[in-house]
Amino acid sequence: MPVPGLLDESAFLRPDDGQILQFPILVVGGSTAAYAAALGALQAGATVCIVQPQRVLGGQFTAQALSASDDAPLMAPKALIPADRRDPNQLENGELFCISRSQRQFRDRQRQLQPVAGKVVQNPGGSWVSHFSVTPAIAAIALNEGIEPYLQEGRLTIVPFAEPTQVLLQAPEGDDRKVTGVVFQDWQNGRSFTVNGDIVIEATDLGDLLEMGNIESRVGQESRSQTGEAILPEEPRPLCQQAFTFCAAVEKSPTSQPIPAPVGYGVEPWLDPQSFPSTFWIEGKNGWEGRAFYDAMGMFRYRRLQRSIEDSEVRDRDVSVMNWGTSPLGPDAPKGCGNDYLFGAVLTGVSRQERQQNAARGRDRARAYLHFLQTTAAPDLTPRGDLTWTEDGIALEPYIREARRGVAIATVRHEDVAAKFFPGSARARSFEDAVGIGQYHYLDFHPNEAPGHVDLGADGNRSLPFSIPLGALIPIRTDGLILSAKSIGTTHITNSAYRMHPVEWAIGEAGGHLAAFALDRGIRVRDVARDPRLKRLFQGQLARFGIPLFWFNDVSHEDPDFEAIQVLAAAGLVQTEHSENLNFNPEATVSRAVAAIAFANVLGLEPANPTKPTFVDVPPDCFAYSSVEALFARDIVKGVGRKRFAPDRWITREQTIVLASKSLPGAGIDLTADLPKDRQPIQRRALCRLLYRLLNAKLG
Repeated sequence: MPVPGLLDESAFLRPDDGQILQFPILVVGGSTAAYAAALGALQAGATVCIVQPQRVLGGQFTAQALSASDDAPLMAPKALIPADRRDPNQLENGELFCISRSQRQFRDRQRQLQPVAGKVVQNPGGSWVSHFSVTPAIAAIALNEGIEPYLQEGRLTIVPFAEPTQVLLQAPEGDDRKVTGVVFQDWQNGRSFTVNGDIVIEATDLGDLLEMGNIESRVGQESRSQTGEAILPEEPRPLCQQAFTFCAAVEKSPTSQPIPAPVGYGVEPWLDPQSFPSTFWIEGKNGWEGRAFYDAMGMFRYRRLQRSIEDSEVRDRDVSVMNWGTSPLGPDAPKGCGNDYLFGAVLTGVSRQERQQNAARGRDRARAYLHFLQTTAAPDLTPRGDLTWTEDGIALEPYIREARRGVAIATVRHEDVAAKFFPGSARARSFEDAVGIGQYHYLDFHPNEAPGHVDLGADGNRSLPFSIPLGALIPIRTDGLILSAKSIGTTHITNSAYRMHPVEWAIGEAGGHLAAFALDRGIRVRDVARDPRLKRLFQGQLARFGIPLFWFNDVSHEDPDFEAIQVLAAAGLVQTEHSENLNFNPEATVSRAVAAIAFANVLGLEPANPTKPTFVDVPPDCFAYSSVEALFARDIVKGVGRKRFAPDRWITREQTIVLASKSLPGAGIDLTADLPKDRQPIQRRALCRLLYRLLNAKLG
């Protein structure tokens, strides 16, 4: 009988013992990024094999049972955000701007699959912390539908129930070290097999390939000298890691029966019922407020996944996922903890035996917390194992917040993300090699109890909309491997924002496209990062698939000029009008000075600094001075009269056509075919369209 959310067994390959397989792209792992990487590569035309530890695809959304997405605040529709909490850049439909087309389609399909009272709604589950939530089974169905065509075509092979045991390397000690394949073991039948790949994507949830291949990597909190982050101590603290959590799907049901407590309940420190909260206590302006478990802003609805009526009231048959961290046990009381496993135990940087022991204890803690809730504040709580593919409603795998991270060509540091380093700006650092974007409003830490965790302080904790650099996906010294999931070139600090559901999808999707792009051209993935021409061509491919590279809130991935605007902005060739907001203002006019800068940037002209300024109204301290002089020196621009350039006057379409014709006279293509030759001002979007053609003609 079919199980909701699980592919039929006929969809899988179960290799024989000793079998050797070969694929163009091998994706290793069952993470959210693994799925997105496979989908991206498949959409780009490649053939892919995924080897994963479970039967279900999707990682955080499914096997880890956290199908209430940790979204960027800007993704939430303006109508759902109270007026006093809205970001100035809040959007009516942030999903058109903040995530890729494929990720938005995934979310829309889930809405269709889980209507509320017969109606498709924005947030099916009605969670108060997540602006999008459904059950894990619904997420799995939508994910399966997304890859079904490629299974039918024979371009996707999925191998379940397998874990990597060895990374195969060519020249493991040399400068030309390359990953060529991975040896796996099927944990159900014990068979060992090998899958070779022209390119391998590390998309395990804990970065296991890095450890097995002895590939440069770091675990836990790094030292200041390792990352360059000023706030870090001088020595690394590898045991300082984020806690993991076994989530549990539960229903409010009048026919509940308590699940048995795990062995050691009330004895072992990680099973202490005195530490479990059941009321959400918060301290506000008017003192302490205790929100009961089923309160509209209480713990059950915190990550509610399913409801029968579109409102905030909790009713019988509503479903939630328990994923509760630390919170006070009462007014002025110490903090307790829900099912987060904080007890100094980690899953990375330890032996497999210790990992398994710690994971088992983490699962017991989740079971103990459910037992506590059922026997105290919520006797009508019932596990929903049918939604997690387990008997007790506890997830197949722990929700992972931190992995072993690869040392990459580029490292995203605290100074690249935190708001304090970008005063007056709406964005954090925009990397010129960006392959995606992300946001979480703060650096979200769930630290374990190991001593020495860095304190970012209130001013160092808030983050701004950020980008994902291509260099963070490429190991510093190993070819044939793409970093993905939580193993990219972030740090202990910045991973806390890059680990969220939409960002992990963006990371995986970019990595899948990168693999397909490199294979199609017969090049190494690191060549894409080092060659400016390849980099821009790759960014163009991403944008054509509706993947945003630069933060704008008025140019959606359905905009006809999305590709041009995104690539030019990411590359730093065109600028935003004002750094304090996320607007591009595509319909706005353009001054002659701004147009001169853009043309000079796209043409890659060296700054010209004559002994005497050519134009009296463009002095050396003018922001456009070097660009105007460079264009004038090449007879591309002229003044509007004797010795005047009129930098603040808007540029006409006729003048822009003249500039374009002089920029690449031997290009042999018409850069301005759809641009009327008149004296109307050119709009920013039309200028970008022309400049992008110019850029592509220059790149060849």
